[in-house]
Amino acid sequence: MAKFDRYLLSQLLVMFGFFALVLVALFWINRAVVLFDRLIGDGQSALVFLEFTSLSLPKLITTVLPIAAFAGAVYVTNRMSGESELTVLQSTGTSPWRLARPVLVYGLCVALMMSVLSHYLVPMAQSQLNQRENEISQNVTSRLLTEGTFLHPTEMVTFYTRLIDEDGVLRDVFLSDRRDAAQGVIYTAAEAYLVRNGDGTTLIMVDGLAQRLGTADNRLATAKFRDFSFDISGLMTKAPTGNKSVGNMITPDLIGDWDTISANTGEAPGSIAEELHARFAQPLFCVIAALVGFATLLLGGFSRFGVWREVAIAFGLLISIDGIRGVLVDIVRADAQNWPLLYLPSAIGFLLVIGMLWQSANPGWLHRFRRRRAAT
Repeated sequence: MAKFDRYLLSQLLVMFGFFALVLVALFWINRAVVLFDRLIGDGQSALVFLEFTSLSLPKLITTVLPIAAFAGAVYVTNRMSGESELTVLQSTGTSPWRLARPVLVYGLCVALMMSVLSHYLVPMAQSQLNQRENEISQNVTSRLLTEGTFLHPTEMVTFYTRLIDEDGVLRDVFLSDRRDAAQGVIYTAAEAYLVRNGDGTTLIMVDGLAQRLGTADNRLATAKFRDFSFDISGLMTKAPTGNKSVGNMITPDLIGDWDTISANTGEAPGSIAEELHARFAQPLFCVIAALVGFATLLLGGFSRFGVWREVAIAFGLLISIDGIRGVLVDIVRADAQNWPLLYLPSAIGFLLVIGMLWQSANPGWLHRFRRRRAAT
């Protein structure tokens, strides 16, 4: 690799790392706030929160990589144009095709990262994440054993206990059950115990009061009790009894008989085809993102007013190409035989890049064409 190629590639990779780090941090903070509120609100520990955010990172990074690749290419091209480095290279006879070679290598490096993530790391992380979510949703005891906090183990159910003794006795318990639209029930008790009952869990409340409010007639009925058992197994979100999800399978497991995979997972062959080929199309899109950013700014040339117009055009082209992919996803899911359509956006982007680089290499062709037509 020539010295110029190494220089430009190093600049691109450094800026890619910077933009990727910033974007991942921004997206991660936004997701972590929601995840923190949900997990900590359900009585989970900070370690569970860190585990969940770590497992969600690979999928988050796949969203950020194409944007970071585009931003890195635009920034470096703009800087080299502003410092006249590209002008000097072009004045020495370096063609746009030659200038684009290190950008292509840069795009391939990002595509390699995306391939490792999409083919292996993301499915494995998603599988582990789903497994942990199911385990936590089944563990009602851990969700209720949080003192001094109003918890919502499931929708329309609120639980509170003031204090938990060392022997596991719950003091001053409050339980509101609003799952029945016809009536709402509130239980309060001086103390309570969580007891395992086979596969279920029962909350035994002692010395309490049950208040039942009918929504139809707004009549309130109260009853004191010495002890009362409440089956809280229904508060648990049942783990899916279906088969393994396609999104949680690594790519080698998806290459095979789609009918067999469909029978094992319960998903249509079109969804399997879309999931498999999307993992190959995503790395290609990273290459296109880098080349579109470079070629658009190279075509725009130097301007004293900046390159905001070219950046906006490049970003618009990228959004349009990705928008085409969103339309084609439903077509492939409806019929697995349409899987080649998933590579159409990358092909369109590649043709656009070829056209822009050719225009940069032949800037006067349109003027010469018009002169020839005028002469005839």
